[in-house]
Amino acid sequence: MATIRHARREDAPIILQLIQELADYEKEPDAVKATVETIENTIAFAPSDTADSDPTIPNTEPTSPSRPARCLLLFTPEGVAAGMALYFYNYSTWRSRPGIYLEDLFVRSTERGRGYGKKLLSMLAKQVVAMDGGRLEWVVLKWNEPSIKFYESIGAEALNEWVGMRVDGEGLKKLANLVD
Repeated sequence: MATIRHARREDAPIILQLIQELADYEKEPDAVKATVETIENTIAFAPSDTADSDPTIPNTEPTSPSRPARCLLLFTPEGVAAGMALYFYNYSTWRSRPGIYLEDLFVRSTERGRGYGKKLLSMLAKQVVAMDGGRLEWVVLKWNEPSIKFYESIGAEALNEWVGMRVDGEGLKKLANLVD
């Protein structure tokens, strides 16, 4: 049976490998700037010496502005890392409730079709329910029809009236100094 647990510091190389595989799948193989070191410095990890605990109640380092994310890893019955859900907490102003934003969900192509993505999403949904949260949300590339169909099959709704926005790189620096 597959197992899910929060990532430990020693899992950073596995997380980086999964991130690179996701970038390859999304046709952006050269976009990954993450390193093992940056992953170690920005994810709230579970202690190495703890037995696998209930992943619906995160037993990790505290999250913070410099360490905002947590990562669930899914392992096959043989103990091989098959997928991850990298997430952080968000907030709904209209509902006045916390939630989870799923930054990346990835299951290795060789492991797809076994319910692993569904297991990871269900575990995150359990966390949202346990914290009396309002929602679990994420984005998906418009061309990724297999994922869109999968998400819709589990009850997710496309938010077609919303447009994603981002400022990064030089644009972020420019915005930071816009009113100076």
